[in-house]
Amino acid sequence: MEICIDCLESARNAIEGGASRLEVCAALSEGGLTPTPGFLKKIKNLSPVPVYAMLRLRAGDFVYAKEEMDVMLQDLKILKDHGADGFAFGALTSNSEINVEYCKDVLSAANPLPVTFHRAFDEVDNPLKSLETLVELGFERILTSGQRDTAEEGLELIGCLVREARRRIVVMPGSGITKDNILKVKTVSGAKEFHASAKKKTMVSGGTNKVKIGSSKTTCIMVTDSALVREMVQILSN
Repeated sequence: MEICIDCLESARNAIEGGASRLEVCAALSEGGLTPTPGFLKKIKNLSPVPVYAMLRLRAGDFVYAKEEMDVMLQDLKILKDHGADGFAFGALTSNSEINVEYCKDVLSAANPLPVTFHRAFDEVDNPLKSLETLVELGFERILTSGQRDTAEEGLELIGCLVREARRRIVVMPGSGITKDNILKVKTVSGAKEFHASAKKKTMVSGGTNKVKIGSSKTTCIMVTDSALVREMVQILSN
């Protein structure tokens, strides 16, 4: 059970709930961006489970300019030096295929640490061909919602990918996975690893800022709930 987190409270709650791996990000509201080195290092100091760092410079699509890749490769080096156990990365070409050149650069820089190809996979035109490309490149796993908004909606493709992978690469369903549907996702897809945030809304400070900062004045944030993580882990175990 991999839990994606973007704050210290979420990291502690995910660990307490029994997460087997953390994906450390900034700005999960944007789909997850590269975390700061200080944040990663702090989580490494408190985590007994592997900590993977997101490599994603910006929100939006996954077609990157060379200078954007230069930044992400520099971030990778710094995060690797700060103790990352692995990385999550994805890059595509303008015609919605895996960007083999950029992936090779990241895999080489990350070596010997493993790399997950994240949900950029859900934007490729040919998922079965792309799976074979990622196997050949040497990625450890693919995070996918089956090219739908949620993994539950994309179960047909996820199951097909699991079968085609033949244990050469892990196919990990993610997006919209909850305690209410994780058993269905597991049973129908045949997947062995799962990705979720297990978040609930939490109010911090006094509830509002005096002025608008970002999209609103509220200080309400989404935080991983240890009880939700524990329940999902128990469902998978049973």
